[in-house]
Amino acid sequence: MLAAAVVATLGGARSFAALAQSVASLSPAERAMLGLGDTSPEESTWRKLFARLDTDLLDAIVGSWMFARTTIRARRRVIAIDGKTVRGARTDDDRAPHLVAGLDHHFGVVLGQVCADMKSNEIPAARTLLASIDLSGTVVTADAMHTQTATAQAILDGHADYLLTVKGNMPTLHAYLKDIDWKSVPATSSVQTGHGRRVRRTIKVVDAPKWIEFPGAAQVAQIRRTATDRKTAKRTCEVVYIITSAPFTDAKPETLAEWTCGHWSIENKLHWVRDVSFGEDASKVRTGQAPRVMASLRNTAISLLRLADVTNIAAALRHHHKHADQAMKLVLT
Repeated sequence: MLAAAVVATLGGARSFAALAQSVASLSPAERAMLGLGDTSPEESTWRKLFARLDTDLLDAIVGSWMFARTTIRARRRVIAIDGKTVRGARTDDDRAPHLVAGLDHHFGVVLGQVCADMKSNEIPAARTLLASIDLSGTVVTADAMHTQTATAQAILDGHADYLLTVKGNMPTLHAYLKDIDWKSVPATSSVQTGHGRRVRRTIKVVDAPKWIEFPGAAQVAQIRRTATDRKTAKRTCEVVYIITSAPFTDAKPETLAEWTCGHWSIENKLHWVRDVSFGEDASKVRTGQAPRVMASLRNTAISLLRLADVTNIAAALRHHHKHADQAMKLVLT
């Protein structure tokens, strides 16, 4: 049934009714290939199953499957960690589940997902996620929320390196980095144009000062992003600081800039797609574990399409809605 649900999700199914209709439209032979025999589960069956599934186990199995289907590119695997709330699943009694995922920068594939405790936040959930992934030799990127000594140490204990953004939630560290004499540090720049803007990114990197008390810190950097609107000539500038355990021999300025920019692929390639192409935040699925199961199905569908070198997810969903046999190939091969 889960394999059939992934096939239906690849065809754009967003609800229990859509899952039931999609699977019912398959031929008896196709349903047999998915292990359903000649049966076609009704909407109530999907609802009951998804409400009771062990979602931790489901995400662990899918994450391991995707990890095994990807390889290391550019010497190291880089994993972005970030969370997203399934807003449509909020009820009068419970807040919406907040899911924390790990995404491979290069492939855009989800390698794991956990749910933050209802009475907590995504910081401890991220550490749980990290413990579920083989981090050996990888680099973990995360936003300022996760710039915590315990999180950094957990990454180091996994024989990996971290690249973390430093902002006001670590005021002492942020002040130290801001006070470095960056004017005397050589800069490395790159320019990109697109979407009506010209963006210059400049990075300056120095060895981490010995007096910075942060586990494994090897380098710190200042990144300046200057965007110019090509029509209005209006210019905006943003400056951020990062800290990493990766030494200069492994991560030169160009590499650090690439990892920093690549971190936001989890927003563009995963969270945005789940919202826009799958309508996740508008979904009214709220029964038991079902909201997380549906999110896991979306993750799996997105990952399979990325592995097939698909760039337009919305177009791919429309295509597979009409060609379920090709969706089945993605799942079964």
